Amino acid sequence: MCRLVDIASASNFHSFKLRHFHLDLRLNFAVKEMTGWQVLELVPIQPGAHTLVLDSHPSLLIHSIDCKVPGTTAAQDITLSLTYRVDPFTDYGSSLNISLPASVTRPHRAFQITVRYTTTDGPAIWWLDAELTCGQTRPLVFTQGHSVCNRSFFPCFDTPAVKSTYSATVRVPEGVTVLMSASRSAYSKQERVFQFSMEYPVPAYLVALVAGDLQHADIGPRSRVWAEPCILACAVSKLGGSVERWLNVAEDLFGPYVWGRYDIVFLPPSFPIVAMENPCLTFIISSILESREFLLIDVIHEIAHGWFGNAVTNATWEEMWLSEGLATYAQRRITTEAYGEAFTCLETVFRLDALHRQMRLLGDNNPVSKLQVKFEPGINPSSLMNLFTYEKGFCFVSYLSQLCGDVKSFDSFLRAYIEQFKFTSVVAQDLLDFFLGFFPELKESCVAQREGLEFERWLNDCGPPLCEPDLSAGGVLTGPVQSLCDLWACDPQDPEAIANFNLSSWSTFQTVLFLDRLLDRSPLSNQVMGQLSRCYSAQLDEMNAEVQIRWLQIVVRNSFYPDLPRVRGFLHKHVSVDWTRECVHFNLCGPLSGLQ
Repeated sequence: MCRLVDIASASNFHSFKLRHFHLDLRLNFAVKEMTGWQVLELVPIQPGAHTLVLDSHPSLLIHSIDCKVPGTTAAQDITLSLTYRVDPFTDYGSSLNISLPASVTRPHRAFQITVRYTTTDGPAIWWLDAELTCGQTRPLVFTQGHSVCNRSFFPCFDTPAVKSTYSATVRVPEGVTVLMSASRSAYSKQERVFQFSMEYPVPAYLVALVAGDLQHADIGPRSRVWAEPCILACAVSKLGGSVERWLNVAEDLFGPYVWGRYDIVFLPPSFPIVAMENPCLTFIISSILESREFLLIDVIHEIAHGWFGNAVTNATWEEMWLSEGLATYAQRRITTEAYGEAFTCLETVFRLDALHRQMRLLGDNNPVSKLQVKFEPGINPSSLMNLFTYEKGFCFVSYLSQLCGDVKSFDSFLRAYIEQFKFTSVVAQDLLDFFLGFFPELKESCVAQREGLEFERWLNDCGPPLCEPDLSAGGVLTGPVQSLCDLWACDPQDPEAIANFNLSSWSTFQTVLFLDRLLDRSPLSNQVMGQLSRCYSAQLDEMNAEVQIRWLQIVVRNSFYPDLPRVRGFLHKHVSVDWTRECVHFNLCGPLSGLQ
């Protein structure tokens, strides 16, 4: 078997086994720095590995590196100061090259490295002044590691191919609460020290921290909501007992939830994506609370990552669909069981519309539309996040399910897949080989080479999905949307027929699907825009941000000046501190509704 290559990592992760690492950090909000050390417990697995290479970042200031050389007894251990150098790698990181003494490089014998360092302004760490938080009373800091940002949080093997347990000690000023993506935690009030441990192996990008004025409320036997005090009650009321229900449905489908806790922390609008599936602690943007349906979908998607993405992870960023496509399929299995097939089909139609919209923008031959994307050296994997990893990946997984002829049989396959590969990282061939082994009759009938739908074409062809699932069960919800769109396309319009449709009785997904399809028909005449505004703009003003932003896109796309003040008001309310990053997210994933 060929050795796995991750061109987004500068590290020599093939030469060492990372068994565990510990972080000891002090958070300084005044200067916006974290200072402390990291201890890595490593085992050489290749002879002659005299240099340890870790992923790092120019924003990490390395102070010193020590190595504990094991003696015959613990009392005879020797600590050596090591030489190191930092070399350029890409614009999103550097390589930390550490020279090792021969006494620690004997294969299969564990040793420890201690790196003392300070973080500055790296891309993983977001320091928010008090005025940029929801409560505007105290500062807050959070980290975001996906895809390759955590090398600016701590030196690491920053590749999803490497998993390890970790622990952390975090020292903070009085009044600050710290949370991490860890399975266990403790707090010493007298010393203002938080202790964390993650007992299950995770890749570096899933290590996350948030610290600020945070309070919690339990919402289930294994779940609690964390948020700033001013939004905690709202978050609890929106989620209620739903999370435990969703976890139970997911466990019935895919097997036990292995992470113990499933907590959620709501972060200020500056959070650069909508949600992040950090194990045990989902990070989610607080503005999503405005829309119950988008909140529902995003939380269920992050729950699905507990199986697909966190327990079993794509081994390289070139195959992100192994996490996102499978998690999207799992999310829709959960919503089908919990809310019915029609709701799931409506949400899927809405997302596939967005996929085809992105396809029209990029063109059929754009290589980023492949499921197995080949990165050029230096390309930041985060810049290639797009709907194809989610929706084209979902369509391929749905096709595999259709091959079984029975969705329950495919559920059984997914349970077995998780059990087989739990806490490891995989490539597409692992999934497909296991699939054909689980269904030998499909292997015998050569489904992998079925003309026009070959597995190889699914993975490596540019363009839209080779086929899409049957979504006709959603017709009861999508039919009225299309009918209203068709009425607005008529010239002249029929006001009486249009008046028969009441948007206030529609779900959010119906309304945004309608507005998206109107946007697809732009440019619209000034007369039509005037009629649309008279019919809907005041009504849409009372709806959530997901709805409003779509109407305002139509306004801007068609230069409808009477409603431009609404655009200004929306931006004043919703734009985050870092508009550049939000724009990147907006362009790739759609307004406010991308998934992580």
